Amino acid sequence: MTINSDFNFKENYKSTLELPFSEHVEELRQRSFQVFWIILLLTFAAFIEVKFIVKILELPVADVKFFQISPGEYFISTVKISFYAGLLFSSPFILSQLLLFLLPGLTENEKKIILPLLLSSLVLFGLGLLFSYYVLIPAALNFFLKYSDGIIEPFWSFDQYFEFILVLFYSTGLTFQIPILQILLGVLNVVTVKQMLGSWRFVVLLSTIIGAILTPSTDPLTQILLSIAILILYFSGAGILLLIKN
Repeated sequence: MTINSDFNFKENYKSTLELPFSEHVEELRQRSFQVFWIILLLTFAAFIEVKFIVKILELPVADVKFFQISPGEYFISTVKISFYAGLLFSSPFILSQLLLFLLPGLTENEKKIILPLLLSSLVLFGLGLLFSYYVLIPAALNFFLKYSDGIIEPFWSFDQYFEFILVLFYSTGLTFQIPILQILLGVLNVVTVKQMLGSWRFVVLLSTIIGAILTPSTDPLTQILLSIAILILYFSGAGILLLIKN
């Protein structure tokens, strides 16, 4: 009787932990709905203060006058800026909802790996945005300004300017995820630290190619800066993985 009662207790306890697939779908739907409204709310808040955001985006470049080609160009640009700002500001909430959805299905060992990686990914993306804003964007824009100095008066389309810095923002933010990818591959035993360090020549070449592809400008300074950042991130990821493995 004791064995049967213990067995029944374990089965009932297990069934309470394992939700049906339909309930998982419903939970995902509710969390997605909450994320949607948070993004919408923050987008609306960003649109109200969009002039302040525009001024921040214009800070990396001086002595440039912006214009709009068509009557609605600036309005459409501010709508895009508001959406991307809302998406950026809601990223901590999106990450928290993802964590709450994944946590019940993770083991203790998986929690020790996945949770720090997700948080580190968010921090690295933010650092990528800061690096792009304070280093890459000023370097690229000042290069073009000095190149045309005294020859062409700098009048830029604001929409094209925003598209330019948007590509730099997100390409740099994604590039800063390199250590996260390395750690995942290392933990899954797909690639070893020795293999990562041993292929440094290939990494140098690849970082140069990626720097040229991801930068929307054609100036060599921005490409070199991004390539150096990729190398630093790569070897930092290899070093962190070495500490984890040991």
